[in-house]
Amino acid sequence: MDGKTRKFENLHIAIWLLKDICWVSLSKTGGVIMIFPTLILAIWITWINRDNISELVHNLAICSWICANSTWMIGEFYFDDSLRPLSIGFFMVGISITAVYYIGLIWKKLKTNSNTI
Repeated sequence: MDGKTRKFENLHIAIWLLKDICWVSLSKTGGVIMIFPTLILAIWITWINRDNISELVHNLAICSWICANSTWMIGEFYFDDSLRPLSIGFFMVGISITAVYYIGLIWKKLKTNSNTI
């Protein structure tokens, strides 16, 4: 990973924190506005890292997490917290992506070890 990508990731953390600060301080407009730079930067980082499967998988999970987090926030702000099931769906997408990746790694490791015995 190069220094430019690391700078994008660090900026992304700051923007994400701003979004969540808006959420916990009940700043509806600020929170909703901050969804866009948070998600756009996450998608950009995912695109930059698409050639590395590990980075791709984890960044896709982060995009899912931001979607879940943002849906949850919007649900709390505007829909009497009724969007949690949709948020859970986004969280499940993220955990499923990472689970498939790690199960594949474990399977590959077990297969390699069984061939060396």
